[in-house]
Amino acid sequence: MKRAALVVSLLLGTLAPAARTPDEYPVTVHVTSSYYQGGVFGRQQELDVVIDGRKYSLAGSTAAALLAHGDYKAKLVKDLHKTTYESYQEYELLFPDKKTRKFVVIRQSE
Repeated sequence: MKRAALVVSLLLGTLAPAARTPDEYPVTVHVTSSYYQGGVFGRQQELDVVIDGRKYSLAGSTAAALLAHGDYKAKLVKDLHKTTYESYQEYELLFPDKKTRKFVVIRQSE
């Protein structure tokens, strides 16, 4: 019985997702502004950010509080280009407590 419990616990340990590390998030997102925006479908959190020297606005689900300004590690999780003139991008930001949240690019400027 003990042996079966040990095998099960070892198996479950190998199936558990590995802890997120900053190395998995190669993009640095610098948040310059954080605010809530109301809309037809309810409130969403919006961020003005700089990624690789380019200015973007990102939108994500609401949170209990505004995101603090500063640098966050991120990764591009969706990068769709159905035509040469359109794109859809989604970033996942990694927070210091290893939690993540996804944000969609809703504005880009020069």
